[in-house]
Amino acid sequence: MTDEFDDFARGLQTQILEETRKAYGQVAFERWRKPLYVGTIGKPDGYARVSAACGDTMEIFLRFAGERVKEATFQTNGCGASIVCGSFAAELSIGKNPDEIALITGETILRIAGNLPEEDRHCAFLAAETLQETLENFLKKRGRNRLEKERERRYVK
Repeated sequence: MTDEFDDFARGLQTQILEETRKAYGQVAFERWRKPLYVGTIGKPDGYARVSAACGDTMEIFLRFAGERVKEATFQTNGCGASIVCGSFAAELSIGKNPDEIALITGETILRIAGNLPEEDRHCAFLAAETLQETLENFLKKRGRNRLEKERERRYVK
């Protein structure tokens, strides 16, 4: 009986993995299996927590060295797509300055992740919104917000 059950469980696991690979595509599937940049940063330079209508919550933590992100991590209580997108949002921010981070959108994350199912695409926008809120938090701590930064960029050139 145990052998039959073990065979059934292995078969079911293989089926689930293959269906997920097919639905997500290879890039997102690999990131789902082995997400990068998961965790927290003590006393981050930038931090935000955003909850989506679907119930998923994402947190992003950034540590800067000068004007560039030195370390980035994320946490989520969400689905596999939230894990994939949070991981890519953190990765995309590393080495970037605030102006470059401001350009990271949900579409940017979707392009990197590849083939997320339509019903999971909102996770990329949750990750991007969380990253932008984290950037805003960093800029506020530095005494500037994005609007002031944009105004400064227009008139200082």
